[in-house]
Amino acid sequence: MEFLVTIMPWVQVVLSIILVTAILLQQTGAGVGGAFGGGDDSIHYTRRGLEKVLFYLSIVIAILFALSAFAVLLLRA
Repeated sequence: MEFLVTIMPWVQVVLSIILVTAILLQQTGAGVGGAFGGGDDSIHYTRRGLEKVLFYLSIVIAILFALSAFAVLLLRA
């Protein structure tokens, strides 16, 4: 049990680096203008190829990160 408490912070660091990388590698069709309320062209936008893989990868890694944080809470209790 103590081994898990020792290794979990390192697992979270690795998961967070992978998550940030996956999010930053995703391309958006709207660009910077979409962040400030720009055009509404992305309604019929579908992800394909590597972008779709990165999208699903970021969801899976985010869930794993949340579960690991919850596991740390349970292990320390």
